[in-house]
Amino acid sequence: MKTLLWLDDIRDPFEDDANWLAFSPIEKPYYVEWVKSYKEFCNYINKNGIPDAICFDHDLGDEATNEKSGFDCAKYLVNYCLDNNLQLPKYNIQSANPVGKDNINGILRSYNKHYNSK
Repeated sequence: MKTLLWLDDIRDPFEDDANWLAFSPIEKPYYVEWVKSYKEFCNYINKNGIPDAICFDHDLGDEATNEKSGFDCAKYLVNYCLDNNLQLPKYNIQSANPVGKDNINGILRSYNKHYNSK
């Protein structure tokens, strides 16, 4: 079964009435793994490798806690893929932060352009 990695500290992907999984870039059936922080995201990738798809949120945690963002997770993913010569998984971004969303999109598109030009 395919795996969707859901990165979001607030939006519960299992909340039926919210239908957050409409953001999924892959079709059902798939298994959802919910991670809520940069640390959980990195731990998942290191333990399990690249999932079939990832949904990104940008703003993770409280700004006061200085939590790393979804953009930091996207940078980690790009570096992981560079180090292992891997293509990025399918992805989408459910963040309500337009600047953060653009930044995540930018780094992932840049990597895809680089990877596909080889």
